Amino acid sequence: MTAPVAQEELPILEAMINIRNRLTALKKDRGEYIKSSDVNSLYQAIVKQVTRLNEVRDDHTAYNNRLDTTLADVFNLLSLFFLTIGRTKECPATYSQIASMRQILDHMNESGIYNESDLAPFHRRLAELRQIVRADAESGKHPVAMCKLLERQLNDCDHVLEDLQESLSVLSPELIPIHERLVNIRRQLVALAAKETASQLSRAQADGYDQAATSSKPSSADGAEAEDSSKTPTKDVPNPPEAPQVAPKLKAELKPLQEELRKIDSKRVDGKFLGPGGSVPASQAICSSLLEECFDIVQEIRAQDESKNVSSSLKPIYDRLTEIRRELESLVLTHRWSLRETDLWNYTLSLQEIDKMRVDGQFADAEGNRPAGQYVLLYLLRRCYGLIYRLLSSSEPVSEELMPIANKLATVKKCLNEVLKYGGPFNPRDLYPYQLALHQIDSMRQDGKFIGVDGNIPEGQGIVMAHLNECHELLEMLKRAMDEGEDDEYYDDEEYVFDDPSDDEQQP
Repeated sequence: MTAPVAQEELPILEAMINIRNRLTALKKDRGEYIKSSDVNSLYQAIVKQVTRLNEVRDDHTAYNNRLDTTLADVFNLLSLFFLTIGRTKECPATYSQIASMRQILDHMNESGIYNESDLAPFHRRLAELRQIVRADAESGKHPVAMCKLLERQLNDCDHVLEDLQESLSVLSPELIPIHERLVNIRRQLVALAAKETASQLSRAQADGYDQAATSSKPSSADGAEAEDSSKTPTKDVPNPPEAPQVAPKLKAELKPLQEELRKIDSKRVDGKFLGPGGSVPASQAICSSLLEECFDIVQEIRAQDESKNVSSSLKPIYDRLTEIRRELESLVLTHRWSLRETDLWNYTLSLQEIDKMRVDGQFADAEGNRPAGQYVLLYLLRRCYGLIYRLLSSSEPVSEELMPIANKLATVKKCLNEVLKYGGPFNPRDLYPYQLALHQIDSMRQDGKFIGVDGNIPEGQGIVMAHLNECHELLEMLKRAMDEGEDDEYYDDEEYVFDDPSDDEQQP
C-alpha cells in the first residue's frame, strides 16, 4: 500500500500531474510531428520539479507514494518522447528501456526459467545504457538529478541480474546441459499451450458463427423476426471462418518433447541425476523441479480438450493479452513505418494493470481460486513484455520527421544492392528511377541539412546522410558497370539525364 504524500510534496505532485496530462495530450496529437522544442520545454519543467523534490527529501530514505508513481509515469512518457524525436543516445531516453528490462528480469526471477545465454544480452545492454548515462553526467549535458535517478535504476537492474547469475552458479557443471535443455523445452511447451488455446478459441468462434447463422435464417412463420435477423452483423459475413485443424499438428509437435523429457527423466536414479563415477552433483532440486514442471505443462496441454485450458473466469484476461501480443508482433514487423514510440505507453499501462491482478504470482478468480490456464497467461504476459523491450531497444536515433526519408533511402539502398548483386544487362532506363528518387531527396536539403517543419534541425542527420551517400555510391558503381559492359543491343535511342532531372520528371 502506498504511503500518504507529505504536505511539502503536494505542490510538486500537482505540478507533475499537470505535466503528465500535457505529455499525454501531446502523445495523442497525430496531426503533426512531435517537435523537439515541445519536448524540451516539458523536460525543463520536469527537471525543475525533480530539483524541488530533492530539496525536501532525504537521499537515504526509500519513498513510495502517489508522487513516486506519478514520477515514474512522467519519466516513462518523457523517455518515449526522446526516442520518438531520435535522441536515443541521451540519458532521458534510457528510462523506459531500463524500466522494461526490470519488468522482464523480475519475471525471470519469479519463474526461475532462464539460463546463461538469456542473461548475456541484458548484461551487454545494461553496459551500453550505463555508458550513455555516464557520458551525459561527465559532459554536464543533463542535470545531475536525472543522471543519479538513472544510475539508481541501472543499479537495481544490476542487483537483480546478480541474483539471477548467482542462482545459476550453484548448478554443477554436469547438470548445466540438462538445465539448459529443460529451460528450452519448457519454453516450447508453454508456446504450444498458448497456440492450442488460440486454436480452441477459433473453433469456438466458428461454432458461434454457425449458431448465429442458423438463428438468422428467415422464418416464414414470423416475417418481422426474419427481417430483424437479416440485419445482424453475422449476416454481412459472406463465408463463416473455418476452424483451423491444428490439433494433430500440435500433438505431433508435442510428442518429441515428451520423448525427450522421458529420456532426461530416465537418467535419474532414485530421483537424482548422477555425475561421473555415480556421484550425485549439487543443485538437484533445480533440475528436478524444472523437469516436473515440464511434465505438468505436458499434462495440461493433453487435457485441453476437456478443460479448455483457460478457465472462463480468466478468458477476458486471455483475450486482452492475446490482442496486445498480436498488435505488438505486428509492430515488430512494421515499426520502421508505423511506430511512434509513445504508442508503447498504452501497451505498458495495460500490461501493468494485468500484472497487478496476480495474487502470489498467479491469477485468481472472484472466489480467490487459481483456475486452470496459469501457464498460458503468464507466457503471454511475459511475451508481451519481451516484445515491448525489443521495440524499445531497436529504436533508431532518427527523429520522427526524418523517418520517412530514412525508410525511403533504406528501400532504395536495398534495391540497388539487389541490382548490383544479380548484375546486368541493364540500361539507363533501369537506373533512372533510383537516380530520380535520390535527386528528390537531395533537393529536400537546405545548406546540406534536412530541416523540420518548424525550422529546426531534426535528430538523425548523420544516419540519413550516410544512407544517402551509400545510395549514391551504389548508383555510381552500377553506372560504371553499365559503361564497362556497354553493348549496342542494350541501348535504346532515348537519352536520359542522370544528374539533373527536369521538374516535370520529378512529379510523382
